[in-house]
Amino acid sequence: MCGIIGYIGYRKASEVIFKGLRKLEYRGYDSAGIATVSGKGISAIKDIGRIDDIHAKRNFLQLEGNMGIGHTRWATHGGVTQKNAHPHTDSTGKIYIVHNGVIENFDSLRAALAKKGHKFVSETDTEVIAHLVEEEGKKEGDFGKAFANAVAKLSGSWSLVCMHQGEEAIYLSRNGPPLILGIGKDEMFCASDVPALLDYTKRVIYIEDGDLVRFTREGYEIKNKGKKVERAVHTVTWTAKMAEKEGFDHFMLKEIHEQGGKIREALAADASGAVALLKGQQNITVVACGTSFYAGLVFKQLLQSRLGVNCDVIIGSEFAYARTGNERVVVAISQSGETADTLSAVRLAKKSGAKILGITNVTDSSLWRESDATVNIAAGPEIAVVATKSFTSQVAVLSKIALTLSGEKQEISSLSDASEQIEQVLERAGELETLASRLAPHKDFFFIGRSLSFPSALEGALKLKEITYLHAEAYAAGELKHGPLSLLQKDVVVVALAPSGTSLPKTISNMSECRARDAQLVAFSDSDEAISKSALHFRMPRVAQLAIPIVYAVPLQLLAYYMAVKLEKDPDKPRNLAKSCTVE
Repeated sequence: MCGIIGYIGYRKASEVIFKGLRKLEYRGYDSAGIATVSGKGISAIKDIGRIDDIHAKRNFLQLEGNMGIGHTRWATHGGVTQKNAHPHTDSTGKIYIVHNGVIENFDSLRAALAKKGHKFVSETDTEVIAHLVEEEGKKEGDFGKAFANAVAKLSGSWSLVCMHQGEEAIYLSRNGPPLILGIGKDEMFCASDVPALLDYTKRVIYIEDGDLVRFTREGYEIKNKGKKVERAVHTVTWTAKMAEKEGFDHFMLKEIHEQGGKIREALAADASGAVALLKGQQNITVVACGTSFYAGLVFKQLLQSRLGVNCDVIIGSEFAYARTGNERVVVAISQSGETADTLSAVRLAKKSGAKILGITNVTDSSLWRESDATVNIAAGPEIAVVATKSFTSQVAVLSKIALTLSGEKQEISSLSDASEQIEQVLERAGELETLASRLAPHKDFFFIGRSLSFPSALEGALKLKEITYLHAEAYAAGELKHGPLSLLQKDVVVVALAPSGTSLPKTISNMSECRARDAQLVAFSDSDEAISKSALHFRMPRVAQLAIPIVYAVPLQLLAYYMAVKLEKDPDKPRNLAKSCTVE
């Protein structure tokens, strides 16, 4: 959940790290800190708040030296306080460490260290690691061995970046959350994600679970289980510009506007390996979380309605309790390829002999490497915490796979038309901004849809609650009469997705039920009848049934965005959330 970075080379380390942390802030933003090594020793600045706000108060760039580490936090152990902010140090103040993940046995480690005289100033599990390295150093003359011994005593998940006074080297360990090594000329980097490095290098190594790394400005050494290993060097195709706002006020708005082109790229993805893996299967299991779970629901409906294939869609965190153990093929969907709950499900399924199809936006992510077949959704870097273009790209790829399996490849052309229809919606963004102004004073929202519009209703409610902090939930429209109607009254907003098609008459009936209970009805529809039932509306283009989940998601994303801006919330960095959920 946190963003971490390290640097050693000829540049001013605080400048490199500060710049990198700004690009990693989507991973966590309740506190941040930087520590650097100079001739005066190790100096650190850390505080609560956003990176730019801390910099305005404390000036990170006053830190001297050409080696350092940095961190932007999403709180897990301990509240949001200056003492809990990273980096953390040991009793001597000579060892500094930053950490992404959760150390599950930190209580017992802390208690054992306290008995040996260690005193702690924070509530975090990370500080325990620094003290543990210090304690192991008392037994070992070599810092690398002390670091390795300390890591061997940890349980849980982690990416660690550690440095100490007296050696121009940085040490890394990974067990779960992503960690990337960046290779420059006379300089080296590490970070949680590629955008932090793109201004300096495109040559990277994806550190694997169990790897221990030591790097200097001259190079690096990687060990796993005590033996030296070689890892492939990859050249990143993303550019630094792709990870910038390019004139948009927020990354979320930029990424919404990219969707027309990204759908074309997603539909051009090579899905042959996926089709080969799924062909002939009569029982398929999908595991995913959040927005990716909703994309999985679209896939389920297409597989079942077009192929008669049984498909279960299971939330990643629930897979351990819901699985049969007889799953033969598991489709795992994750934007980052590092979602901890989804990866845990994948590893459980593999132990039972299942084959894995990974659908992700990041090649060489953990999911990519651990899958038997993969498809890259080709959405490009998604920086805003909330998913937008990754959802529609996932749906496009999954729909292509389902249509290919069912022998209906000719229908993929209707998905291609979605690109132009998205552009039509984006050209009328001003109407959605006006609608957002009308809806912003309301506090309670229900989103309803049937058939392929139901996943988009779920996605619309999620986007709204994520970035406005308003109450929003979604239902299959027919479920209203099974309980939720009791909540409808004046000033409660019902957003109805009512595309033309076989489900429209029943959806209109559900809308009438809402209207009869004085709810504020808002229609997203191409139907005159549906629009006539509503107090407010946004007229949608007429779209093919297959394209409904893609095209209808876009105006709902824009509605949430404009409402967040109207309510003076930051749509890129919603409270309590982070982009890549790398802890369970």
